[in-house]
Amino acid sequence: MITFTAENVRFVNRVVGVAIDQGRVLLHKSEEDDFWALPGGRAELLEPAIATLRREMVEELSIAVEVERLLWTVENFFQYCGLDHHELGLYFLMHVPTDWPQRSAAGPFLGDEHGKPLLFQWFPLETLPTLRLYPSFLVDGLQKLPPTPQHVVHIDH
Repeated sequence: MITFTAENVRFVNRVVGVAIDQGRVLLHKSEEDDFWALPGGRAELLEPAIATLRREMVEELSIAVEVERLLWTVENFFQYCGLDHHELGLYFLMHVPTDWPQRSAAGPFLGDEHGKPLLFQWFPLETLPTLRLYPSFLVDGLQKLPPTPQHVVHIDH
């Protein structure tokens, strides 16, 4: 994984999937966290970003996604688990299979990250302002996806 820690700062190269379906967006969180995020994961060395996203969706949800296009390149700065994080994220628009049973799920469902449960849920886009969603620029950004890739520098406190 493209992750390293120096003193109290962790760098992560993360690839993220934006699945919007029927006016809802797919979010996930770990059991320990009190916030939601878009699904995705850490890139491996010499692994193209789209391959990372496809691999992560197979690992976490056992599905093959279609990756459409890059939405955002995000330099994200935040604190998590006592460390300052510098995350470089590539956010792609993706589509889940039309025959995936969880596509129509009305409530939360479980995924898996290397034996650790992840909670997934579809949220109507209009409810995003009521959620604790990180990075927080997504509350507005997911309401209207950019027509071309955008570079975002974001700091969450």
